[in-house]
Amino acid sequence: MADTPSKGDRIAKVLARAGVASRREAERMIEAGRVAVNGIEIASPALNVTAADTITVDGKLIGAPEPPRLWLYHKPAGLVTTARDEQGRKTVFDALPPDMPRVMSIGRLDLNSEGLLLLTNDGGIKRRLELPSTGWLRKYRVRVKGVPTERTLEPLRHGIEIDGERFLGMAVTLDRQQGANAWLTVGLREGKNREIRRAMESVGLAVNRLIRTGYGPFQLGQMRPGEVKEVKARVLRDQLGFDPAVETRPRPPKRPDTGKNRRR
Repeated sequence: MADTPSKGDRIAKVLARAGVASRREAERMIEAGRVAVNGIEIASPALNVTAADTITVDGKLIGAPEPPRLWLYHKPAGLVTTARDEQGRKTVFDALPPDMPRVMSIGRLDLNSEGLLLLTNDGGIKRRLELPSTGWLRKYRVRVKGVPTERTLEPLRHGIEIDGERFLGMAVTLDRQQGANAWLTVGLREGKNREIRRAMESVGLAVNRLIRTGYGPFQLGQMRPGEVKEVKARVLRDQLGFDPAVETRPRPPKRPDTGKNRRR
């Protein structure tokens, strides 16, 4: 059994790569005494293992690592983006096709939000694409109650502070006024909890529909609510910098060419 950081991979990472659970869930399984390595129950995720180690969960041998995959999903309103909901509400994962493997969401859309949600079977992809440093723009179509003007929206473009939390500036375009409502296009590079709804409320606008239409290079397009599309290996290679056919670890995704990027 490997016991040094320089050899092998963390046990939770290996479990995640085998499609058993996310890293966080795997750590909870370990703490609950459900995981054994080479026949010995382990109590801490602070352990490295190699391909030579035998790993079981609840007495069952885990499978080989799955190749990294990515899907686009058109989330309908009314679903929560959690594996389990304490209130018994239907989740995104309840609504996925039965032939889908175990997946995790990249970021979240709240109960009443809809549109593009990325799903992956790989914890490394999930963590990397959720990082603000990835620099990918998330685009939304937002319907608000009210009659916003350019003056109303200007504070959002410069960045605002709400209850001591600082929000970076958003790209906000007023598309059209439709009776008592207005449609906006919003772009942001953060993903804080209910960020758009809270920001709009701060300038006197109430969001009554929110649709995510893009996440970096991935677009909702004409996908129907509930539809799932797998991203092709060629696109993963071009946009994420790795080939699922020959690699298991993603390299950093392409960052926007702003002229300010520097080599590390």
